[in-house]
Amino acid sequence: MESHRIIVKVGTSTLTAGTRRLSIPRIFDITRQIIQLKESGAQIALVTSGAIAAGREAMSMAEAPRFTPGKQMLAAVGQPRLIAFYDQFFRMFGQVSAQVLLTREDLTDRNRYLNARGTIQELLEAGIVPIINENDTVATEEIRFGDNDNLCALVASLVEADLLLLLTDQAGLYTGDPRKDKNAELIRVIEQAEIPTEYWAAAGGSDNGLGTGGMVTKLRAADLARRAGVRVIITSGSESDVIIKAARGTEMGTLFPPLVSKLESRKRFLLAGKRSGGALSIDEGATKALCRGGSLLPVGIKSVQGDFSRGATVRILDISGAEVALGMTSYDSVDLRKIIGLRTDEIEAILGFTEGDEVVHHNNMLLLKPVARKQKG
Repeated sequence: MESHRIIVKVGTSTLTAGTRRLSIPRIFDITRQIIQLKESGAQIALVTSGAIAAGREAMSMAEAPRFTPGKQMLAAVGQPRLIAFYDQFFRMFGQVSAQVLLTREDLTDRNRYLNARGTIQELLEAGIVPIINENDTVATEEIRFGDNDNLCALVASLVEADLLLLLTDQAGLYTGDPRKDKNAELIRVIEQAEIPTEYWAAAGGSDNGLGTGGMVTKLRAADLARRAGVRVIITSGSESDVIIKAARGTEMGTLFPPLVSKLESRKRFLLAGKRSGGALSIDEGATKALCRGGSLLPVGIKSVQGDFSRGATVRILDISGAEVALGMTSYDSVDLRKIIGLRTDEIEAILGFTEGDEVVHHNNMLLLKPVARKQKG
């Protein structure tokens, strides 16, 4: 089973190879593996920890400060240093990379969510490697993810990844702590809808002092991602060609098969989303296009009902008033009223900007009623 869109999460313990300093050979090897997979057509985003560790190394500090401002100071020092290594190595292979810094607020606020998703998806489609990290320098306790394990699970859901690969300092999840329990066994697959309590207990916490998370945060991340239709593997970042092997379906670490399909996950997201009360009435041609799997364009819209913001879930109605679909809009109601009935190449001239050709993209739409087919004869 080969994965096309992959999120690779690299923890601090992997980047430092268990030491107190960034391992330059390890960072180079991560970029090499990503390049090799990209050459086979894969799209890959890298969620990386290590900014605080890089800052601590640059400042020659034996331990990280206990309090948030001190940690944010180290992140501010270390983040450009960390990115510089990645950028240097990717450029050696002729690969363009991009830095993306996020806070929880970016993925909980609707407009910011859409902007983040659009940016990362555009980077992936353009063949660029997004290098993603929490924006530690400005994040307050209220808007922090808490750890990059949580962040990578949300990013995997955000871009509908095929695989989330969590690289750590262990071969996977064990029945106990393998550093203390010689009888601890590697758990190969977790398929249960509810992860057994003994597995949570076995996950424990982090005691190496290098990262903010431990195995328990990876277990939480895996559970979140698999519920969004993403296949998840937790395994050791020190294994040779681990990223390549995981992407190509080699059995390793602890596997979490997805609990739902990506399509089912998207449907649940739309159905569970807060309804705006808004609706779009569309013509017969647009109705047929939607039922064939197309997107909703401005030219097919007859009227806009209600007031709603960009990213709202609205009802889509045919000419008889019947509900055809639910969809997430790329434009708010004020802007939509200005462009209904227009061609896509006219949007920017009217609004002064464009959020894309589609008012509702087919990926953000749930069809509720197939169009009736006329009988011949």
